[in-house]
Amino acid sequence: MVFDVIYYEDCIENISKRIDENSIDLIIADPPFGISFDGKGSQYNRKSEFVVKGYSEITREDYFEFSKGWIKAIYPVLKETGSAYIISGWTNLKDILIAIDEAGFTTQNHIIWKYQFGVFTKRKFVTSHYHILFLVKNPKKYFFNKVDHYPEDVWEIKREYLPGEKKNSTKLPNELVEKLLKYSSKENDLVLDPFMGNGTTAVACIKLNRKYVGFEINPNAKDIIDMNISKAKELV
Repeated sequence: MVFDVIYYEDCIENISKRIDENSIDLIIADPPFGISFDGKGSQYNRKSEFVVKGYSEITREDYFEFSKGWIKAIYPVLKETGSAYIISGWTNLKDILIAIDEAGFTTQNHIIWKYQFGVFTKRKFVTSHYHILFLVKNPKKYFFNKVDHYPEDVWEIKREYLPGEKKNSTKLPNELVEKLLKYSSKENDLVLDPFMGNGTTAVACIKLNRKYVGFEINPNAKDIIDMNISKAKELV
């Protein structure tokens, strides 16, 4: 088992080859949303030169098969005591939910992540939330650390702004990923991130003393992930 980043490889094809069955304690997945997104749009209030090329979006027509493939692939590698969090927008949420059921997961919670802004609209409500699906393999055995006395399923966490820093598409807030780790993993547990993006999950794992393994298909993200991981290691 490699406790590191596996670059330039499709997680769907390589999870079963690279990762042993029943070896992962927690999965945090932030897959492409299938919305013709490249992270460079002016609506995100960023300069395009700070977003690296190479982000791979999935077409709407292919999204269900894509979702079914990678969600089916992560099921066998998860321990009986493990759990998974999948982050999704609402546009193709139905495909994700069907794929979850077909893979054999049990959905324990449907968490709403409320962030501080949304893209302006004229003829519909502004979208200012994402969905976080909390899944388990065995509802009677999964680990859950009740960090708060009354943990609600709506989380208001601000997006992070990184002016002048290069990024691979969008980035999850550190606070969000750390919260997932604290609720559903212990120190030295092994965490899988099938879509590493900017390496946020790896950084959170380093900070909280978890092991990590992950995939990233965009070769242009390597320097960003390596830099973020190196910075995190310097702080521990």
